[in-house]
Amino acid sequence: MSKVKVATVWLEACAGCHMSFLDIDERIVELLEKIEIVYSPIVDGKKIPKATVGVIDGALGNDEEAHLAKEMRKQCDIIVAWGDCAVFGGINCMRNFSDRECALKEAYVDSPSTVNPEGVIPREDIPHLLPKAIPVDYEVDVDVYVPGCPPDADTILWVFQELLEGRIPKVPSEKMRYD
Repeated sequence: MSKVKVATVWLEACAGCHMSFLDIDERIVELLEKIEIVYSPIVDGKKIPKATVGVIDGALGNDEEAHLAKEMRKQCDIIVAWGDCAVFGGINCMRNFSDRECALKEAYVDSPSTVNPEGVIPREDIPHLLPKAIPVDYEVDVDVYVPGCPPDADTILWVFQELLEGRIPKVPSEKMRYD
């Protein structure tokens, strides 16, 4: 029996959701007997391949992230929005209270840890910011929502088990994590 192909992307987020996936611990060995990760943040893939399940972690904050979400939707049969940033926009939406120029100035000039005496804000070297940071489903259709910051390992494993059984899971409230 062939393995279910899974692609994952990590967009505007902290990596906590992918770390929760690794927190499945030794149960990941059994899961990897049934799935094949064909694309992820830790591979040097140039193109998202066809996959049954596409996991999107993170909000959409720039045109590159929006493009990646659209590519995932094209290439994957089922899209899973993983974590509060992907589901709701998360902390990334804090920048929505100011305009793009203000956000760029804060990031590249005014932040306490920035050393940029010339006050240069890169333009061509970085993806163009969207007007606002947005959840994934503002740009593409999402089939499965897995909220949490981050979702816990047991919930992530449960979602994969449901998908492997051919069911589109709806995460019950008792499996959601907000801490």
